[in-house]
Amino acid sequence: MEARLLERVRQLADRAREVARELSEPETANDSNRLTRLSREYNRLEPATRALEEYERLGAEFAETEQLDDDGDPELVRLATEERRRIQARRQALEDELIEALLPADEDEHRSLFLEIRAGTGGDEAALFAGDLLRMYARYAEARAWRLEIVSASEGEVGGFKEVIARVAGDGAWSKLKFESGTHRVQRVPRTESQGRIHTSACTIAVLPEVETADEVEIHPVDLRVDTYRASGAGGQHVNRTDSAVRITHLPTGLVVECQDERSQHQNRARAMSLLQSRLLAAERDRQTAERASSRRLQVGSGDRSERIRTYNFPQGRVTDHRVGLTLYQLEQVLDGSLDLVLEPLAAAAREDALAELAGQT
Repeated sequence: MEARLLERVRQLADRAREVARELSEPETANDSNRLTRLSREYNRLEPATRALEEYERLGAEFAETEQLDDDGDPELVRLATEERRRIQARRQALEDELIEALLPADEDEHRSLFLEIRAGTGGDEAALFAGDLLRMYARYAEARAWRLEIVSASEGEVGGFKEVIARVAGDGAWSKLKFESGTHRVQRVPRTESQGRIHTSACTIAVLPEVETADEVEIHPVDLRVDTYRASGAGGQHVNRTDSAVRITHLPTGLVVECQDERSQHQNRARAMSLLQSRLLAAERDRQTAERASSRRLQVGSGDRSERIRTYNFPQGRVTDHRVGLTLYQLEQVLDGSLDLVLEPLAAAAREDALAELAGQT
């Protein structure tokens, strides 16, 4: 393993020991946010520490076997050679683990997320496609025992949604769905098309990590305008009789968020504030990382149909992810929630990009 990489792994091990000390401090036990953050960091670093210890121990054993070559006993030389092969194979496996540990940690890995789907080019057909996408994600979430809750929705005139926002909570939700942001294009014959012509429509999707604590994004009350109104849609008499829906406008940026799914105005306001914080956090991170990004293939485009990240072609039963050149003739399975067919190659491509960037830094 290259000396520079090995030194960086040793720094991770030093940090793991430092975090372990911090976890044992009384003040950490009294601060739940700090305890959670440090525990997650330690759980991420500790395997690398153990791998490093074994890697260096095996290095010392390898050096000892080399000394046996000077003994002159053919049987000892043979045994030493076999032992070095075993040690080399194990050290190579450990080296792969250590390099993996050097890849940048995803600070949002454990967060819940907001999934925003908006109908774009295509009118009614785009709204219907937005409904198809929501069902796809809902089925995927159900299969993984995640919780998917609608935050707000604006229904299309013939079905589907002009816009729908859902919250997804569950172990691994962010890690799996973070690559879904971008423009999704559909090619099919709309139900309203009498001539049988194929139309192209599009929806844009944004995946935003949910802010876990209020102090992650500072929002001044004076910067907010809060409006309440009577919710529409399903929900029974309560929805129709009370002004429980909440709309919050962030005046400095013009961002507007709404929530009408919860039964009380208080709950809707809390959920709307969480969504607003997530949008502000995402905007700030985008600003900070735009110039540093070395790979563009997994990043979100402008939302224009021509900058699609994925195409769903119904006549051919085909799904194509344009960022990684993936083509699958399993459209029905994907739309039925078998999203790992697409998501796993995307995760593998992201890892390759991260490894290439790491190699370029050495």
